[in-house]
Amino acid sequence: MPRESRPARPVSLSPLTPPDWLVRSLKPQSAPIPWAAVARASVAMALPLALGILAGQPSYGALASMGALSGVIGDTADAYRMRIFNIAVPQLFGALGVTLGSLVFGHGWVAVGAVTFVALVSGMMSTIGAVASVSGLLLLLNCVVGAGLPMPGEWWLAPVLMTGGGLLVLTLALLAWPLRSGVPERAAVAASYRSVAALLDAAGTDAYGEARTAVTASLNQSYDLVLARRARDHGRTPELVRLVAQLNALTPVIEAAPAADQAARHACVLLPPEVPAAVRALADAVERGGTAHADPAETPARAAARIPEPQDHAARALDHAVLHAAETLADPDPLGVIATDDRLGRPAALRVRARRAARNVVLSGASWRYGLRLALCIGLAQALVSIIDVPRSYWVALTVTFVLKPDFGSVFSRAVLRALGTAAGLVVAAAVLAEVPHGWWDVPVMMLLAPLIPALTTRGYGYQTAAITPVILLLSDILNHQGLGLVVPRLVDSLIGCGITLVAGYLLWPESWGTRIGDRLADAVADTARYVECAFGADGDPAARARMRRGLYRDLSVIRSEFQRALTEPPPTGTRAAAWWPLVVAVERILDATTAARVRIRHGAKPPTPSEVAEVAHELRALSARLRASVTLEKGQVNFTTDTKESVLEPLRQELAAARAVTSPKTT
Repeated sequence: MPRESRPARPVSLSPLTPPDWLVRSLKPQSAPIPWAAVARASVAMALPLALGILAGQPSYGALASMGALSGVIGDTADAYRMRIFNIAVPQLFGALGVTLGSLVFGHGWVAVGAVTFVALVSGMMSTIGAVASVSGLLLLLNCVVGAGLPMPGEWWLAPVLMTGGGLLVLTLALLAWPLRSGVPERAAVAASYRSVAALLDAAGTDAYGEARTAVTASLNQSYDLVLARRARDHGRTPELVRLVAQLNALTPVIEAAPAADQAARHACVLLPPEVPAAVRALADAVERGGTAHADPAETPARAAARIPEPQDHAARALDHAVLHAAETLADPDPLGVIATDDRLGRPAALRVRARRAARNVVLSGASWRYGLRLALCIGLAQALVSIIDVPRSYWVALTVTFVLKPDFGSVFSRAVLRALGTAAGLVVAAAVLAEVPHGWWDVPVMMLLAPLIPALTTRGYGYQTAAITPVILLLSDILNHQGLGLVVPRLVDSLIGCGITLVAGYLLWPESWGTRIGDRLADAVADTARYVECAFGADGDPAARARMRRGLYRDLSVIRSEFQRALTEPPPTGTRAAAWWPLVVAVERILDATTAARVRIRHGAKPPTPSEVAEVAHELRALSARLRASVTLEKGQVNFTTDTKESVLEPLRQELAAARAVTSPKTT
């Protein structure tokens, strides 16, 4: 049976060859360039400089451009409503941060204590969510800048200027909203349909696992966009109801996909190409924003005519699922599908989620651990530059903040990439500071440098650092006029900050392998056991099963991301991650096999006996217990007492046996 293998690892050819983890970290990620964000960055960061020069106050323009830089970093959302949250909310925290920092500027140990406390709050905020994470980042970054740089004008001027720069980015990002309202959400839902079509194309091939991961990522994005908007629009607006119904209509297709994959692998029953073609046609209808009746070729009758007569359980399941999706799109009244509206659960109101988030932050051990770790490193950085006379020492704490941001990836690899990216960025900055005179020449230079930030951010952290460094140095030089004198101190400060982070934020906080990944994987296996019991129980609720399955795939997607981060760390963490990777794949295949068995039962297969279900659930819980108790993986065996090869659960038991048989080298 073809299976996903662990990630390919480069072979070291000589002692001078970079280590595997560094090669993986430096490898640029494949992602499209966000051209709209590139254009916004160019205008939003150059315009304040031009206005400041025109008004005879270039330092004011530099502060506004710094605020615009924060907005550019947060300009990552596709949906217009989400852009308001992603840009505006962090700007408010950034304004608070620079205000607090400027108030304690020059107050010695009071400044150290204040910035350290802000670091604690920032780290704890990072556990809430994406918007809170960026807000905490800007809160700390601007506080560090305010405490390290003298701000021009009254105490309120700097936060107003920086907030204005960020709001300029937001204004540019919302210009097309009246003309393109709802387009990003429809595009995301259509992309989910296309990812499902690609999954069906990959059924029975080695590419199925990768396609399944892409489906999970696409659904996560689509539901996040649609449900986040729906949480604010409490009325049942037709457009939102339709989008949610269209997403929910994909659930039966996705549930039938594992059955089609098993049929192609075991019975050599290939899926007709007309099935994924029909799903792609539905994706086109979703993206157009109309119903399937808008094009006669997309009516349910035409869709059925293109799909051959189903020959087995998997084909029948897909046939019914695709027709259901076509009928959902064809319904001219979106309120007609209101019954499916809440199948995956309606998100709570924002105020309810805010209270839950605040309570979880205060009571969470992980939240306090992140906050204390960040506060310790920031406190050490601020204390060091207070004891030792370091000109413009705010760069040390800035480096610590960027590297140690706990939810942004591996601390070790980020420290290395930060040093390399800073060195590369300083080369560009040195050329700019040496050759470009201050004044109007700053504007075209900024128009060329600023777009590199969103363009290179998608490539990786080191590339983002290389793009941001010359921009920050140019703005800093406008404020303090040090010229080339900024370059070498900034490199030294970056190395000091990376050193503090590696010692106080990495070596002194040896989070165990089990806590970071082993326990998460064990939780996913235990949840899979509950899903098995729910899937084959007599009183199973279809909506509850759908929510459990989506939740499990989302959790496994997070675990995959954690493994990808761990692979960029040096041994032993990176070695353990590579060794445990096959088990992550095995757990995903167990979930696929469970879903496929449920589909086969729904379309005529004999249900399993309660004892069979209990055995499988027991073995899954035993595997979960082993994961919690082990630091290394060793070969294990399942102990099934029944031996019914014709059981619908036989593929699931084979996948479970394969998971228990995973063997990895012992590491210390």
